[in-house]
Amino acid sequence: MNKLLLCRAVFGLCLMFCVSACLLACSGTKNRADVSPEAKHFLWKVSDENSSVWVLGSIHLADSTLYPLAPVIDSAFARAEELAVEINMNDDEVVKEVSEQSAVRGELAEGTLRDLLPPDMWNTVDSLCESWNVPITMIEKSRPWLAAMTLSSFAFMQAGLNPEYGIDYVLLDRAATDGKAIVGLETAEEQIGALADTTESDSAGVYYLKTTLREISEFETLVKNLMLAWKTGDDDLMRNLLDQDEEEEILSTDQKFKDEYEQRIYVNRNAKMADSIATFLREDRNVFVVVGVAHLALEKDNVIEALKRRGFKIERF
Repeated sequence: MNKLLLCRAVFGLCLMFCVSACLLACSGTKNRADVSPEAKHFLWKVSDENSSVWVLGSIHLADSTLYPLAPVIDSAFARAEELAVEINMNDDEVVKEVSEQSAVRGELAEGTLRDLLPPDMWNTVDSLCESWNVPITMIEKSRPWLAAMTLSSFAFMQAGLNPEYGIDYVLLDRAATDGKAIVGLETAEEQIGALADTTESDSAGVYYLKTTLREISEFETLVKNLMLAWKTGDDDLMRNLLDQDEEEEILSTDQKFKDEYEQRIYVNRNAKMADSIATFLREDRNVFVVVGVAHLALEKDNVIEALKRRGFKIERF
């Protein structure tokens, strides 16, 4: 299982959030999360000599079984004065920017998606749309990377996930109700730029779509394990889900595109997030930070390890 599809649930790229919010209806029962009180969480306290910042790993598309959140998470959030998220999707200007950036970087000026794809890949896309009763016109003018995002949205819908149950979405609403300041760690342009392939050949985007189509067939199992890993704070399971593709043999050209995406999606963004958290600590700000759990759980180049290397005290809860 390649990690690119999973990242859309645990990274919560703003475009994925917007597409899903348009496609998914809020549904499901208000089940309590069935987790032992002793279970650990993807929650860290990062401290220097004067202040502390809480950092929570989020699943940005989820279901009602994640709630209520553990008391330690609720307590840390309640004490915070600010909420920092990857991007503030409660801000109408941000949503507008997402729409504009998507149009600029995600729509084909000439031709159609079918023109860019090998026949077998296009047939798979067409078959998926037909099975989900999705008009092919929804994606025929999309670049491959945007088509992958749209198809992923329907896969999440089929699995019962909803952005309205995403942890940052829920905490954004709570922050607004409580009057907490909301800080965006990234811009819409930066988030979309992490995925957008606007080259003439769209080769990287085609690779991205190819991996998405392969993974959708196993998506229900992936989602089940993802939810279990988050609820129980299971590092090994989470990392296995994210790193399972490391042992796969892939073409050298695909390896190039895989490395390019991982640099843009993981390494570059993780470094910037660590910089922001270090700034909060330097400024003695009382911030509760929520980012996709993959930014914190990956074995290498994760945000927590970057902060540890800087000498901050790290505690896991």
